[in-house]
Amino acid sequence: MHKPNNELKLKTGHEKQTCLEVKEPAELMKFLIAELPTKSRKDIKSLLAHHQISVDNEVISQFNHPLLKGQKVVVNWTKVVIEQQPQGLTIVWEDPHIAIIEKQAGLLSIATETEKELTAYSILSEHVKKRDPRNKIFVLHRLDRETSGVMMFAKSEKVQQMLQKAWKEAVLERTYIVVVEGPVTKEEGTITSWLTESKAFIMYSSRTPNDGQKAITHYRVLKKNKHYSLLEVKLETGRKNQIRVHMKDIGHSVIGDKKYGAIKQPIARLGLHARVLAFKHPITGEEVRYETAIPQEFLNLFKQ
Repeated sequence: MHKPNNELKLKTGHEKQTCLEVKEPAELMKFLIAELPTKSRKDIKSLLAHHQISVDNEVISQFNHPLLKGQKVVVNWTKVVIEQQPQGLTIVWEDPHIAIIEKQAGLLSIATETEKELTAYSILSEHVKKRDPRNKIFVLHRLDRETSGVMMFAKSEKVQQMLQKAWKEAVLERTYIVVVEGPVTKEEGTITSWLTESKAFIMYSSRTPNDGQKAITHYRVLKKNKHYSLLEVKLETGRKNQIRVHMKDIGHSVIGDKKYGAIKQPIARLGLHARVLAFKHPITGEEVRYETAIPQEFLNLFKQ
């Protein structure tokens, strides 16, 4: 799991790579030490931290990542340039076509009628223009203002259109971590309903088929105590406020979510974090998966 820092590494120059095949199960660090005898432990840690190691085309930064026989480990020796992260969000993965960011709670994804200036879109757009004024970014999806976590943007209109046209097939996983009020008794479940929006921008849930947009949410309980439950939630559909409405439907509103029935606000923010985003890359066809840490303020509610 990658813990972002305040710097972004940009790969430049010619790609120089070493491809290594895993002959027997091992931890990534031990494997690299054995396979790269001229490199010190510190060198290898630096390669991991700078996203220069990938396993079966997925960038890995955990030194203890388990390797399986037959997997391919690629070491990218390309020169790395340090660039400051933009204020208010963290760019966690990027290539010439797509940027994945981690958004803080409280930041709008894109502009609304009332808020034009500070949005994830405007911050990222300004950031890429510093590299080259011709650079642009394009919206693919959004997170609610009070939700933190991973989002992606396209870097060209072509990639935006390719992903939006094939969104259901391209997006392989969207997993959220949610803190809700009270102990959820059923350890896992699926919620299906049809959502419609009122004139006051509140989403309503109906059990009547085709009475609105169909929404499907899968959840499982990770931790709970007498006050709260920590859930892993996977979206099958991505409707507006879907998780928030569905949690209210099962009688356990998301903490801090007054709009959908919450009474408790223990951490001065909504208990909703987009943890995993996995998708099939529209240009390379490879699977890209990005996972963030569970926010510490969520975990603190479950300390004994």
